[in-house]
This record gives sequence, structure tokens and C-alpha cells, in this order.
Amino acid sequence: MAGRWIEQWDPEDETFWQTKGERIARRNLVFSVLSEHIGFSIWSLWSVMVLFMGPEYGVDPAGKFFLIATATVVGALIRVPYTFAVARFGGRNWTVFSALLLLLPTGAAYAVMEPGTSYATFIAVAALTGVGGGNFASSMTNINAFFPLRKKGWALGLNAGGGNIGVPVIQLVALLIIGTAGAAHPRLVLGIYMPLIVVAAVCAALWMDNLAPVKNDTGAAKDAAKEGHTWIMAFLYIGTFGSFIGYSFAFGLVLQTQFGRTPLQAASLTFIGPLLGSLIRPLGGALADRFGGARITLWNFAGMAAATGVVVAASVQESLGVFLVGFIALFVLSGLGNGSTYKMIPGIFQNKALAMGMTGETAAAYGRRLSGASMGLIGAVGALGGLAINLAFRQSFQTAGTGTGAFVAFLAFYAVCSALTWAVYLRRPAVVPARTAETATEPEPAYARV
Repeated sequence: MAGRWIEQWDPEDETFWQTKGERIARRNLVFSVLSEHIGFSIWSLWSVMVLFMGPEYGVDPAGKFFLIATATVVGALIRVPYTFAVARFGGRNWTVFSALLLLLPTGAAYAVMEPGTSYATFIAVAALTGVGGGNFASSMTNINAFFPLRKKGWALGLNAGGGNIGVPVIQLVALLIIGTAGAAHPRLVLGIYMPLIVVAAVCAALWMDNLAPVKNDTGAAKDAAKEGHTWIMAFLYIGTFGSFIGYSFAFGLVLQTQFGRTPLQAASLTFIGPLLGSLIRPLGGALADRFGGARITLWNFAGMAAATGVVVAASVQESLGVFLVGFIALFVLSGLGNGSTYKMIPGIFQNKALAMGMTGETAAAYGRRLSGASMGLIGAVGALGGLAINLAFRQSFQTAGTGTGAFVAFLAFYAVCSALTWAVYLRRPAVVPARTAETATEPEPAYARV
């Protein structure tokens, strides 16, 4: 696919950044957010389609949880190849293609969304929506290359937050449809999104750029896979993003199944948590820029554990009001943690480069190389947390008729995440080697604290 290519790109050069780099990077960020936003909406499509599936569809709650779990796992696994697609085809070119690819699951859902369709067909179509989850990985990898290290927390947080907000937006669209046309018209949601997909692709084609210096480095991918910090951060990202996407997909179904809400009642509440969690994600990145990602992440997991305790108590007492307060707090904290954990990644590898005695551009290049390669793996593993959450809900409702057991398991997991963050990144302060006389005058890139 032909497209515009930028041959030279050095965002760490302050003169380049001020004269032209920032303007180009911000323009690409805007249209990256638009495409990723639509991708997230399509990935979460079945979190709203199940609200339209009344008794006439013949699918029980466990079957509905499995439908949304199928979309989750495909979206998680496809993130790995999507990460490498940016360097192979160009960020602009891949954004255009991946946006247009969203027409496939949307059109397929439009064709089959009616009573009488087999459950196997619904599973296959739900799996197709996983391509929307892949958009996150390619978008984050692309935007990571455009911005200097000192701006990555803000840029990645804004990019991801703008994408995440696609979840509550499609839920709001579903609420509008159910509230006006009724629960018998799911195809109206799909009819709204198909032209929006085309708009996102056209905007990317007209106003985004490809960066020629961004190349796939299979050696970097292998090095990132061997690096323990990659898997530690993937585990922590399960706790933040896995929670966000898992709860987003399951919230409406939990309200229907455990608290007997109608589709309209569930839809009128479902969007609130994902909306707040999406809006606050850039703040998580900004706080991490200022105070350090590990510190924000630790307090965040402590807050998530406390909020889960509230949810468990409300679930046992069958108090919908308290349940909503605790669950929405979980969304807010997961969104905040998404920003802080992703911000940690560049800082960790930059810090490792400095500890190895590297300085200046050498250290910056090492950090960019490993952080870029690790992001796809971390994003993929983190998204699998959404699968775990939906399967935990499915099992809990099958065996006990409530989600209490699942929430107890989540509480224990957040406690482990808190302990791991403290033990690895906060127990001992990072040591940066003293600079020698030869390197004292060498310009040092802005350093993002872990």
C-alpha cells in the first residue's frame, strides 16, 4: 500500500521537536485515537449484543459470558502480529487497513443477529470482532515511536484512553437504541458503526504518516521475551487493563444475571464505569510522569483491592447501590492503572540501560528498542486478563448463581499485584551509575522514572 513516508525522525532532538516534530506527532495522535476508538467499540460489540439477546435466542447467561470471552481472547492474541505490522507496512498504511478490516465482523454480525441463528455461528462472529482488539497494539506501537521519552506517558495515556472510550460509547449507542426502538433491533447499532469505520479509514489515509526509521527488530522481540521485566509488567497489566476490558464486557450481563435488571436498565448503567475508566487513563500516565509509575501503580492496586472488598460485601448483601459504587470505583482505578503501568515500560528499560553504563542516545536507543518490542507482548498478555475475568464470572454464576466467588478471586489477585510492584520496583531505589568525565558533557535524554 503506497503512502506518505517520513525518512528522518528524531523526537529527542529538542530543535527538531519544537520546529516540526511536535506538530506532526500530535496530528498522527489525533487520527490514531479515532481509529483505535472505533476498534475498541467493535471489539466490545458483543458486550452490547448480548443485551439484545432475549429468551427467544436460546442462549443462557453462561453461554453469553462465553461469547464475550471469545471476543476477548482473539483480541488479545492478535495483538502480537499487530505490533509488528506497523514497522512492516507503516503506521499510516496499517491504520487504514486495520480500520477497514473492522467492516468484516460488523457486517457479519449484521447478517446473523436474529433469533434462530446457531450458537456456533454466534461464536464464530464474536471471534471476528477480536480484530478490533488488535488495533490497540498497532496504535500504541505507532504512537510510541512519534513522541520523545519525556512525553510518552501523556501521549500513550491519551492514545489508549481515547481508544478505551470506544467501549462506553458503543454501550451508550446501545442504550439509545434499546430506549427508543426497543431490544428487538440490534442491527441499528451495527448500521451506525459501518459508516464510522469508513470515516476512520479515510481520515487515516489523508492525515497520518509512516515513519521510515521504525523497523521490525526480531532480535529485540527475542530479547524482550527473555527479559523478566517484560513478563512482570505483563502480569501487572493483567491486573489493570485485563480488569478494565473484562469488567467492561461483563458489567451489563452481571447486572442482568445477578440483580435482575432489564436490558434497558442494564444498558443505562453499563457505560458509566468504562467511560470514567477511559477518561482517567491519561491522568494515570501524567501522574506517573510526575511521581513515578511504580508508586502510582502500587497505590492503585491497593485501591482496587479495597474497591473489590466493597463489591464482595455488596454482592453478599445483594445491595445494588453499594455494588455500583464499588464496581465503578474498580473501573476508575483500572483506568488510572492502565496509564501508570504503560508509562513504566519505557522507564524500566531506560533505567536498565543506564545501570549497564550506557549514556546519551545509546541509552535512549536501547530503551526504545526493548520497550517497543515488549509492548506487544505486554498488551497481549494483559488483555488475556479480560478472558480470565469473563471465565471466572461464567464459572461463578454456573456454580453459585452469583459473581461473589469471582470477586473474591480478583481481590486475592490485586493483593499479589501490589506485593509484586513493591518488591520489584519500590523496595530498593533504582541506582544510576555516576557519569564519568568523558560522558559528563554528553547530552542525556529526558529520563522517565520507573
